[in-house]
Amino acid sequence: MNQLSKRALKIHETLLEAFGEPIWRNPLPPVDELVSTILSQNTNDTNRDRAFNALRAKFADWESIRDAKAEEVVAAIRPAGLANQKGPRIQQVLRQITEERGGLDLSFLKDLPLEEARSWLTKFNGVGPKTAAIVLCFSLGRPAFPVDTHIYRVSGRIGLRPEAMTVEQAHPHLEALFPPETYYAAHLNLIRLGRETCHARKPDCPNCPIRKLCDTGKTVRL
Repeated sequence: MNQLSKRALKIHETLLEAFGEPIWRNPLPPVDELVSTILSQNTNDTNRDRAFNALRAKFADWESIRDAKAEEVVAAIRPAGLANQKGPRIQQVLRQITEERGGLDLSFLKDLPLEEARSWLTKFNGVGPKTAAIVLCFSLGRPAFPVDTHIYRVSGRIGLRPEAMTVEQAHPHLEALFPPETYYAAHLNLIRLGRETCHARKPDCPNCPIRKLCDTGKTVRL
């Protein structure tokens, strides 16, 4: 284990001491998680959930959503924002999955090699590395590390990634730093850190649980 990996593990352990073992909502089936994550793009969790729940209340199943008129889907998910983009995108992904697999069951991804499963998901328009990693990690129990805006910001500030690294590059980089068994907790606790203290503007450094670790590290340049 190199020094940066040791640093990542120490940060993870310190956050566990401060926040405890995180528990997310009950896992969603893979297609549900896929759609929910598409809805989450450029909005907050509350609006995502409102749109997702409205979509499931209006339609009987994913097949009905896939085959519905576009304007009906757009109207249902309007709370999530960018509904005119997300509605057709969701329907197109559902159609492409059906065309390739004959249905909307994604459980087969659990048995594919990890990188093959990741590539299969990211070939769809609107499904990037974060969306794929969320489906793999939270729905299928695969070792993938999702990088959202909070984790991207925090990981740069506390010296876990090079300053100029892109979000896309940060996914494999952070996956290599953290042990796979820590992905779930590390992901959720880093998000909590970003929301509660390591804000985008005016971070609350005096109350940051990893302040001492952060103070001793600088952003890594490779």
